[in-house]
Amino acid sequence: MRKFTLAAAVAATFLAVPAFAQDSAPTADAAPGEAAAPDGSKAFGIAPYFGVLGGWEGFDRRVGHGIPNTPIGGRKLQGAVVTGVAGVNVPLGPVFVGAEGEVSKGVDGAIDWGYGAAGRFGFRAGDSGLFYGKVGYRWINFDRYGNDSPDFHAMTYGVGFEAGPKDIGLKGITGNAGFRLRGEVSTFGSAKSFRPQLGIVTHF
Repeated sequence: MRKFTLAAAVAATFLAVPAFAQDSAPTADAAPGEAAAPDGSKAFGIAPYFGVLGGWEGFDRRVGHGIPNTPIGGRKLQGAVVTGVAGVNVPLGPVFVGAEGEVSKGVDGAIDWGYGAAGRFGFRAGDSGLFYGKVGYRWINFDRYGNDSPDFHAMTYGVGFEAGPKDIGLKGITGNAGFRLRGEVSTFGSAKSFRPQLGIVTHF
């Protein structure tokens, strides 16, 4: 079921891109004759960013599929998390590629610390908007297992979006840089977890 949900989210995200991009028109930010992205900024460059997201993560406890050491009938490994991210995007016209690192901390529940790195790729749309997919590797440690908890690790996959001020009706207060709303859904391993997050990132 989780695999179907994640697949549906991926499909919905990337089917929405063409319609969003058609409503976008370049502005005067790029020099005359210079290639421009959908938001009117320069089509090529390097764009570093950092941000903070909050969310929740729940892990599968099915025998033979979920995280090991969870007793049969035991409580599910889940809890609220706060995640810090930092990375860099490389705009390539209407698309972009990039890489980011993350560190997360469990606020309550069974999760202690997590950290990882991922590559991102996707489309630029609207005024400073992004739709993206990500693939990486993540390690996670659980409070539930005490101070001797091992670091569980696996591939991670996700999809998400970022919306700049003009995209959310704030009249472009910060232009093409500045704060953006970011939403993301990701999973750990072969759909062993479900992690929705929402937060703020700032590009500069």
